Amino acid sequence: MSWLFARALFALLLLPGTMGFFLPWLLVESDWRDRPFHLAAMAPLLFGLSLLLLCVREFYVSGKGTLAPWAPPVHLVTSGPYRYSRNPMYVAMTSLIIGWAWAFGSAAIAWYALFMILAFHLRILLGEEPRLAREFGAAWSRYRSSVPRWIGYTGRLKRGNQT
Repeated sequence: MSWLFARALFALLLLPGTMGFFLPWLLVESDWRDRPFHLAAMAPLLFGLSLLLLCVREFYVSGKGTLAPWAPPVHLVTSGPYRYSRNPMYVAMTSLIIGWAWAFGSAAIAWYALFMILAFHLRILLGEEPRLAREFGAAWSRYRSSVPRWIGYTGRLKRGNQT
């Protein structure tokens, strides 16, 4: 096993494992085994987990790095799910947390999801985007102008669509 793969696996278990699995489990009231599990919640859970694994793969294969801030990709990742969203990993994590809230009907996890959405957005605006602009310059500018921060919304009106 390569050192980079070991770091990527450790980061996956530590960061998304904690935020997307361990903390929601802690937030479910102590009677979680007695709560009904809403099967429809499997949709956001499976979507979130699948998307998260695709993102981690792209960081490892295309970016030659991990999702961890201490070992980020050395190349700008614009492939895979990053063709559709500049932040699909955060979309995945949000989907997972919302899925857990829905699965167990937990208001505590729903509030945690709202807090994490705000935290993710601030991290992106104040930390990640300025760092990416410094590190990748023109490549980041081109990518930023063609791919939405989230999904399907760039925050800009395209020419000819200004209705």
